[in-house]
This record gives sequence, structure tokens and C-alpha cells, in this order.
Amino acid sequence: MYTAAENRYESMPYRRCGNSGLKLPAISFGLWHNFGDDTPHATKRAMCQTAFDLGITHFDLANNYGPPPGSAETAFGEILKSDFKPYRDEMIISSKAGYDMWGGPYGEWGSRKYLIASCDQSLKRMGLDYVDIFYSHRFDPETPLEETMMALDHIVRSGRALYVGISSYNTQRTREAHAILKELGTPCLIHQPSYNILNRWVETDGLKDALSELGMGSIAFVPLAQGLLTNKYLNGIPAGSRAAQDKSLHPSVVEKAIESVKKLNEMAQARGQTLAQMAIAWVLRGGGITSALIGASKPSQIVDCVGAINNLDFTPAELATIDAISEEKSINLWAKSSE
Repeated sequence: MYTAAENRYESMPYRRCGNSGLKLPAISFGLWHNFGDDTPHATKRAMCQTAFDLGITHFDLANNYGPPPGSAETAFGEILKSDFKPYRDEMIISSKAGYDMWGGPYGEWGSRKYLIASCDQSLKRMGLDYVDIFYSHRFDPETPLEETMMALDHIVRSGRALYVGISSYNTQRTREAHAILKELGTPCLIHQPSYNILNRWVETDGLKDALSELGMGSIAFVPLAQGLLTNKYLNGIPAGSRAAQDKSLHPSVVEKAIESVKKLNEMAQARGQTLAQMAIAWVLRGGGITSALIGASKPSQIVDCVGAINNLDFTPAELATIDAISEEKSINLWAKSSE
């Protein structure tokens, strides 16, 4: 039987999510990779236990996480039942819908039909009565935005979720979605954009400023650029890595950015941090991002990432150096879906 660490709340900072009453841990745990049938259940369970013991209360999923799609939620549901049942009210659990999930015309994008059906399926897989946050995973160019937002509003009012958010919407669409939900009376709690040292679109597109203006929280996914901003690729592309498998990270992206990554690693060492820790600290700098959403393939990586909270400060000179080193600032694999 799992018993959570008694000191789990002593070190992790918890940040208010926009203008809401909800606080999120500075570091959240995402189950995008390594929670499908391709990973032993014992490893998944160990990672979730490690995360919670370190004060990570937010676990982020989506309907299509796997492989196969849905298997990450099924695995997490088993872990909830075996380990976290006594702690459900201490946890923030989120899911999303928007990408391809099942065959036919109703299995992806942003229709009311798809979003509500998908939310119901996610709850069943996880064995939950509700999720804390439910997201529109991507903007649907062929469905009226009002329909997508009305579906999110219904999901809250029907008790399926406590809050709703959006992911990978650009600034214009974010403002439009926020306005619709505000009129409906269900605030848009949070935006989940991709953001890291090598991917600055939330700054160049004005999204970061817009979220502050609108009073929305934010959680940055891929703060480590899918492992590129770690020590994993410093000596080439290792077997089994995402780039080696072309698993959402193409080898050409690694080759293009590796010289910048090596220089950033030297800077992190000078700060007394690992490259992963510095990259996470950079995303969280200044409080502009509520939480950094990490992934992992083993518990030790979670421990390393959480070490970032020990030094979240940067001098102006350090920030200028990072800008100068990071010549590849436009690696945004989700640019098309956000438009």
C-alpha cells in the first residue's frame, strides 16, 4: 500500500492560476509519453508516486495519450484506485479532447458531439466522477468557436469538470474563446501552450501578455523541448529516445539546435543546475507562467526537474546570454494547430 510522504507540501511552490481561487504546483506532471502499453505499469506507478511525494499535485492527461489512444488514462485510473484514492481531493486531474481518437466523422476536433462524448469516455477510463480541468486540445477551424465553448460550458454545468481551459490556441482565438466563456458564465481558467527556450511563440504572438491581461492562468507544455533541453542529446541521438523513434521529435530538429543546447548546458553548469533545471526555471521566471508541465520516463528525471525550484531567479545578464545562445527560437511543432 502506498502512503504519501508527509513532507510533500513543504518545498513545492503553489501559484494562483490567473484570477481564480485555484493554485497549481510550479511543476506539474504530464502523461503524454511513457504511460501507454509500451511502458511497464510498475514504472508508471513509481513515477506518479514520486511526483506526488515531491508536491506535484497536478496530473495532466488527454483522451488520445498512449499508445494506444486511451491507454494512459486507463493506466492512471488503475493508479488512482490502487494508490491515490485517499488523496483525490488533494489532486488536480486534467484531460483534453481535440485530436484523432476514434474512427468516423465524430472522433476528433471541437464539435459538441465529440467533446462531450470524449469527456464521458475519459471519466470512465479513469474511474472518476469529474476531472478538475477539461481542455479543448486544439482550435477547430471548421466548427464555430461558440459551439466548442458552449460544449465546455456544458461540461462544467453538468458536473463533468470543475474548470475548463484551452490548449495551443493563438492569441486572437484565445481572446475570442475567453470572451465567449465569460458571457456564458464559465470562466476560461487556463491556457496550455508549448513554450521553452527554443520555442518562444507565446512571446512573439503576444499570448503571454494577453493571458495576464485576461486573468487566465497558464501551464507550459514541453518546457524541456521534448528532452532536447536535457543532457540526453549532448552526445548524439541515443537509441530509444523520441528523436530516434521520430516520436513527435524529428532528428532534424535535434541536429538544428544541438550547438545552442550545448552552450546552454555550459551555462546551466555555471549556475549549479542541470540543463533541465535551468530550462524549467527559465519558463517559470518572473511568474508569467503558472506551472511548467514536465514528462518523464523514470522517477529520477522527476526528481531532477523538481530541483529547478531551488533557483528560479536569473540576472539580466544571464537572460541576455540565453537569448544570444538560443538562436533557434522558432521550434513550434504546434503552430499550425494554434492558428
